[in-house]
Amino acid sequence: MSLERMDDFFNSRVDVYEEHMLSNVAGANKFYVKTAEQLPNKTKLNILDLGCGTGLEINEIFKLHPHARISGVDLATDMLDKLLSKFQHKLSQLNPIEGDFFVLDFGTNIFDAAISVQSMHHYHPIDKIKIYKKIYHSLKDEGVYIETDYTAPNQEFEDFNFSKYSKLKKKLKLHNGHYHFDTPCTVENQIKILKQAGFNSVDLVYKIAATVIIVAKK
Repeated sequence: MSLERMDDFFNSRVDVYEEHMLSNVAGANKFYVKTAEQLPNKTKLNILDLGCGTGLEINEIFKLHPHARISGVDLATDMLDKLLSKFQHKLSQLNPIEGDFFVLDFGTNIFDAAISVQSMHHYHPIDKIKIYKKIYHSLKDEGVYIETDYTAPNQEFEDFNFSKYSKLKKKLKLHNGHYHFDTPCTVENQIKILKQAGFNSVDLVYKIAATVIIVAKK
């Protein structure tokens, strides 16, 4: 088994990504809608979207918040190109950012909300805390972070996948960079990590199949 760099993986699948997500990922027809519904009831929301891809969640956000401004971050150039081609009528409200979550500066006290859909299950808890701390500081007072993601059913499943990924990287002599491999955490661990990052209130608000929505408040 080989590992693909995260950007290469998604760039090579840009043409089939949306069909795959909506047809093959259980609950996707509902969790994108539910994600948008968790956003604050506020006009002209300023939103940070981490791992925005082609904008499946952005479709739903603009339905409920037509005046929102969204900064969408993604490693995959082709994904961002498709995002912009889909939302030609909203270009003044979109700020596409090609980059690495770990390198980019999200700023301080800027966003009303941050979201991430099916992205964070690729990272180790230690790395997630680093990202979550940056998200926390980027939010305004009373801002919220909404995470919709694939989760592990139990600790054994979580441990097995992290171990498998570590061994595979070692075998392939891969050290730096991000590679596509699913390493979901349990819901309990996700909540713990977000609290460790500084969020005051962290709640599971929705579950469908293996995907949950967690809302963390500053």
